[in-house]
Amino acid sequence: MRLALRAGVAASATLLALSTLAAPVFAAAPPNDLFTGATAVSTGFSETIDTTEATTDADDAQLNTDCGAPATDASVWYALTVPADVGVIIDVSGSDYSAGIAVGTGTEGNLTLENCGPQTIGINAVAGTTYYVLAFDDQGDGGGNGGMLSISFTEAPPPPVIDFTVNKTGFVNSHTGIATVSGTFTCTNGDFADIFIEAHQPVGRVTINGFGEFFLTDTCDGESHPWSADIFPENGRFGGGKTLTLAFSTSCGPFECFFGFNEQTVQLKGGKK
Repeated sequence: MRLALRAGVAASATLLALSTLAAPVFAAAPPNDLFTGATAVSTGFSETIDTTEATTDADDAQLNTDCGAPATDASVWYALTVPADVGVIIDVSGSDYSAGIAVGTGTEGNLTLENCGPQTIGINAVAGTTYYVLAFDDQGDGGGNGGMLSISFTEAPPPPVIDFTVNKTGFVNSHTGIATVSGTFTCTNGDFADIFIEAHQPVGRVTINGFGEFFLTDTCDGESHPWSADIFPENGRFGGGKTLTLAFSTSCGPFECFFGFNEQTVQLKGGKK
C-alpha cells in the first residue's frame, strides 16, 4: 500500500512538472504601453525597447487627431521635462521598423499637439512643462506591429543666425539691363546661406522690377564672406542711377531657420561687363 501511494505521488509530480514546462510563455506589454505608465525622461536619455506587444488606445487616437499619422500601432509613452528652456531632438530612426513620434502637452485625453512626424522631430521645450511623447509604429513599411524601438532625446544644436550687408554701389550692364548688387554675410550654425534680392528702379512713369538670388552651402562658419547676385529685370531694363533693393536672408539648421531683412538704396553704375 505504501509503495502504491509513493508511486502515485511520484507520477503526479512528474505530470505537474511536464505541464509546467509545456505551458506557453506570453510576452508582456512594455511598462510604458499606456499614458499612465509614461517613462520619465530628460535630455540624454536613450533606450531600445521591444514594442511587439504594445497596444494602441483612445489616448493615442486623441493625440493623433491633429497629427494625421496613418497608424499609431504598438505605441509607448514618455514624459519629458527639462530644467531650462532648450531645443530637444527626438529620434527613432534607428528602430527596426517604420516608427513615428507625436508630442503633446496638457492632460490625458486632452493633449495639445506640439509636433509630430516620422523618424526624427524637434521641439522647443520650456522649463517646467511636461511633454508627453508617443512613439508608435506608423506602418510606413507596409505592416507589422512594432519591433525593437530605438529612441533618444538629445539637446538640439544652437539655432542658425545670418547677418548681411548690401553695398551702396552696384553695377548695371547697359546692354542687357541686368543689375548686379553685392555685399557681405556672416552665418553660423546653418546648413546654407540664401539671400534673395528684390529691386525697383523708377524710369519715367514706369518702375522696373527685378529679382535675383545668392545661395551657398557650407559657409556658415562664423566668418565674413562676400556675396553677389545678378538682378534680372522683368519689365524692361535697369539703367544707371538709384535703385531700391529689398534683401531677404535665410539660413536653416536641422530643425530651425533664421530670417533677416535689409532695405538699401543702391547707386547703379552703367557700363558693360
